[in-house]
This record gives sequence, structure tokens and C-alpha cells, in this order.
Amino acid sequence: MSEVSKILSALENGDSCAAEKLFPIVYDELRKMAQAKLAMERAVDSLQATALVHEAYLRLVDGDASTSFRNRRYFFGAAGEAMRRILVDRARRKGRTKHGGEYSRVELFDVSTMPDDRELLALDEALKRLSEEDPVAAEVVNLKFFAGLSREAIAEMMSLSLHDVRTKWAYARAWLQVAIEE
Repeated sequence: MSEVSKILSALENGDSCAAEKLFPIVYDELRKMAQAKLAMERAVDSLQATALVHEAYLRLVDGDASTSFRNRRYFFGAAGEAMRRILVDRARRKGRTKHGGEYSRVELFDVSTMPDDRELLALDEALKRLSEEDPVAAEVVNLKFFAGLSREAIAEMMSLSLHDVRTKWAYARAWLQVAIEE
């Protein structure tokens, strides 16, 4: 059992000090996930990797949410999900009239490979539908796209073969593209 799994088990058993021990151990991995995700964001967005990591971590260990972590796979899956929700919430907020949502931003040059806010919201809705149809494929998307993990890491965490991860990733991408275009 890894040190992260031991600490997650202690957290589940009500050890209030476990959250303090966990953060320094997972911080670097969470920061890499956040940097990878934000590298695809528009350069004009003010969200920094550190802020995304801290907000995601607080959502993870706050209240009863921490009791559902069984091991590294579930923790990092939940971290990717928390980052996704933070980014989707920001996209929704920026789309509101109060925050200038009726205006479109004009870029002097294209700096983004990340979907814009409307596309991110459409992706979120499609991903929710995919999770109802194929939860494993949806988890692969969450771990790869939002958590920034490699196929090899996903295969190890989910106890799948690398071929199965590639197949689920290809299927999910095609499924999501069709769902978003609808």
C-alpha cells in the first residue's frame, strides 16, 4: 500500500491530521495536473496552477468528501473531477451578463488549444451523458483530459491494459464529438 493510500485510509477513519500529511505528498502531482490543464487555457485567464490546486484540494478534503477515497486512483480521479468543476464553474460565471458574457473576446493571435467557455460547457454536459452510458470511458476522459495523466498511469490506476485505455479513449473522444455536435 502506497503512502498516499495509507493516508487516505487514515482520513477515511477520521484522522484529522491526515489531510495535513497528504497535501505535501500529492502537491507536486496535483500541480503538474493543473499546469497541464491551464497550459491549454487562454493566456488572458487569470487562474494560476497554484490557485487551481489549492481550490481543488480544499474541495477534496473538506467535509465528508474525503471519506470516499479508497486509493490513489480514486483520489486523483476526484482531483481531476474537482479541477473540471472549477473550470466549468469559471466558464459559467464568465458567460453571465454580470461578468461581460454578452461580449466576445478578440484575440490578437490564437494562443489556445483548450475549448472556449461555451465548448467547455458543452463538453461537460456530454461527459455527464457519457458517464451514464459508459462510466469507464468517462473516467478515462476525466483522468486523461482533466487530470492530465498519461495512458500508462491511467491503465495502472484503473487496473486496465494499455490497449483497453487506448480503446476507451478513442471511443470516448468519438462519442463526445458526436454528442457535442448534436
